[in-house]
Amino acid sequence: MDVPLWLALIVVGVLGYKLVRPPLWLVAVILLGGFLLAHSSLAPLLAPINK
Repeated sequence: MDVPLWLALIVVGVLGYKLVRPPLWLVAVILLGGFLLAHSSLAPLLAPINK
């Protein structure tokens, strides 16, 4: 069974949000912070961590 990555991430995110119930502002800060960090000058420094 092949599941697209985007679908798996959405399912994990929704289940995690329903089970843990973090504040919505914290979810927004983590998503926005990750997006901004990925497109910053610090991204090459963090790339080895993801391998």
